[in-house]
Amino acid sequence: MQLENFSFFLPEIMLESIIEKYNVPVPRYTSYPPANYFTELSAGEYVDAVKESNTLGDSKLSFYFHIPFCKQLCRYCACNSYAMRKTEVVNDYIKALHKEMDLVFPLLNKDRKTSQIHYGGGTPTILDAEILKELNNHIINNFPLTENPEIAIECHPGFLTLNDWEKLCNAGFTRFSIGIQDFNLKVLETVARKPSQENISDIFKVLRDNGKRINLDFLFGLPYQTPESFLNTIEKAVELAPDRLVLFSYAHVPWLKKAQLYLEKAGLPEKNVKEEMFEKASQFLISAGYVRIGMDHFVKPDDELFEALKEGKLHRNFQGYCTRRTTAQVYAFGVTGISQLEAGYAQNTKDIEEYLSIISKDELPIKKGLLLSKNQQTVRRIIDTLMCNYSVTLSDEDKKEVNFDTQKLLEMQEDGIITFDGNTIKLVHESSPFVRNVAALLDPLMINTTKSFSKPI
Repeated sequence: MQLENFSFFLPEIMLESIIEKYNVPVPRYTSYPPANYFTELSAGEYVDAVKESNTLGDSKLSFYFHIPFCKQLCRYCACNSYAMRKTEVVNDYIKALHKEMDLVFPLLNKDRKTSQIHYGGGTPTILDAEILKELNNHIINNFPLTENPEIAIECHPGFLTLNDWEKLCNAGFTRFSIGIQDFNLKVLETVARKPSQENISDIFKVLRDNGKRINLDFLFGLPYQTPESFLNTIEKAVELAPDRLVLFSYAHVPWLKKAQLYLEKAGLPEKNVKEEMFEKASQFLISAGYVRIGMDHFVKPDDELFEALKEGKLHRNFQGYCTRRTTAQVYAFGVTGISQLEAGYAQNTKDIEEYLSIISKDELPIKKGLLLSKNQQTVRRIIDTLMCNYSVTLSDEDKKEVNFDTQKLLEMQEDGIITFDGNTIKLVHESSPFVRNVAALLDPLMINTTKSFSKPI
């Protein structure tokens, strides 16, 4: 397979009828089973799963912090975010994060090493760099780091000065994911997203001078975006030469996030226009020398994500695409944080006040999750391999565990979505946007499901 030429955009030769046929709601498969299958889980069950994690799977440690606060809530956001609270509430939240670590760390073997720390939100960079450094050091002082660990943070450039960026560099972070979303000011104003406070090229200079890796994140499918305007944004991004670019598809879920109703009034682009945005941006990025990874990441050819893809070792978790070198079982802290362990998932409460109250009692704030059966662990391995590497070979035992429908797989082959020889399923290059559909076809939970999901395009 010539991965260097993996173009991953919908070509003109793909019939509209085929696109329409497969553009149906299916899980995103950032986890298996998806998070909407989680049920009530006790703190005691989580403690047992954490202890068990010491002897299961990879021995490395990955940690995730959820910082839910935002100075300004963006209208498109579907994350668990809150308007900035009073200083004392934020301070209490930071103390609770440290206490939660103190409750979990004694359950982990001390000889395990940390390969990844990730901050998401909300807006993690709403916190002072010294506070973030103290959180990082709480981990580093308890568990040694692997060689070249990834310590990453999601950044909102609208509220950071160049001095702030310099301080963040000194806080121990190795990768910065900067949420640009769009360079078009009218788009940003409509979605209530403050543009960067500093010139992006100046920010890049600070980060590059400090030897940091840089991601730029964009969102397509918003009001006032056109294929031409979004392409213009991506062209500006490529001039900056970030290590990675991510093109996220806007997920419209107003039944969950009422603020998104405003975007309906402003006018969302039609499906075919949204498709064209991604097409044009994808083609340009590939022509500019980037390689597509998974559904939405574009990286330089020397990026370790591309190396992992070539070796069939690309991995993914709730924080995004990653390599087996950096990512293992994930232990999450803060409201709505989801721990991803070999034996299952555990999610903290989504309510800040409840989180603070539970932690104050020296208890873990687990509200729901899922302990995986052996069957579910097998299906997770198969779907994760397919989602990340676009190919999976099933053994006879694997076929007994998944929803293996030969007739439907052959139909997908006839439609040009996959190649299938009875054992190996491989995505046709141009059909990669529909990898979720292929995964869903292997998923036993999708048989007669009543769950709601988003469309792949």
